[in-house]
Amino acid sequence: MVKKVLVTGGCGFLGSHVCEFYRQKGAEVIAYDNMTKQELQRTGFAVESARSYCSDFLNGIGVQVVRADVRNLGELMDHSSGCDYIIHTAAQPAMTISWEDPLLDTTTNVMGTFNVLETARKHKIPTACCATIHIYGNEINNTLKEAETRYVRDPMGIDENHPTLEGTLTPLHASKHAGDVYVKVFNDTYNLEAASFRLTGIYGTRQLGGEDHGWVANFAIRSVMDWPLTVFGTGKQARDIIYATDICEAFDAFYRTRKPGAYNIGGGPDTLISLLECIDMLGDITGKKPTVTFDPVRHGDLFYFVCDITKAKRDLGWEPKIKPREGVEMLIEWIRENKNLFGG
Repeated sequence: MVKKVLVTGGCGFLGSHVCEFYRQKGAEVIAYDNMTKQELQRTGFAVESARSYCSDFLNGIGVQVVRADVRNLGELMDHSSGCDYIIHTAAQPAMTISWEDPLLDTTTNVMGTFNVLETARKHKIPTACCATIHIYGNEINNTLKEAETRYVRDPMGIDENHPTLEGTLTPLHASKHAGDVYVKVFNDTYNLEAASFRLTGIYGTRQLGGEDHGWVANFAIRSVMDWPLTVFGTGKQARDIIYATDICEAFDAFYRTRKPGAYNIGGGPDTLISLLECIDMLGDITGKKPTVTFDPVRHGDLFYFVCDITKAKRDLGWEPKIKPREGVEMLIEWIRENKNLFGG
């Protein structure tokens, strides 16, 4: 049982769910976050209230919120002392920002992850790090066929043995891949109990998604607020989306099993949905189909990914539970209750 956990990026979307998950289990929780506003400032949302939303929520449930940066090894070492688990969700997650500010991208994703692993090594505690399915690159785009509402692939699922860094790459591909490799380095060289979760399309409540990152939430927010939304490409791009609480369960499964390595963590074939299908679902749930503009594909975009989660099922004893309709309905309900965060 986890008694004390430090969550980097704890005041972000996924991190806040991890903090809540462990508080509900009675653990002492530290949300370690630099409270950056970089992504939010690009959304047009009510930036100040949106950025403080998660930290206010966490303070209210007894989480200790620490304003600090994963790029500062000393601070990380100090605040993680006495913890028995580190969950590393802090990141620069947006492909667009990575090509605009590659220095921010690499210092956050590479040095940030290295610092987490070095801290875990010094304190001799297990850690789980967030990678992304983007480390595989986008050569997968050339293996697809086009169906009526989505791109399809045979076989559907992609496992951890698939080649990485194939296709047209961006700084995000490089920085997240480096973090993933460093987890293996610390596994192999120092016997650190560490996992790299290669995550697919995450969504859920408290996600302030914009055009740069968090497409399910971006579409849902715009649908509820009656704003037009933009699709880059055909809209047939598809992901096995996964609800945030299912990832929390995966983190906990790793702590219990302690089987180091890389894991594809997604919803699997049962949660596969395309952008067009998601837009139709949102129209069905809200009663009004969103207004959609189509723009050209962006540099580095990945058109398809479905995780083969066989390894996570076998080694961690984990599998996702929440299907897209259920998860999107919960997300929409939260957005409706918090329109003020978006300027509504």
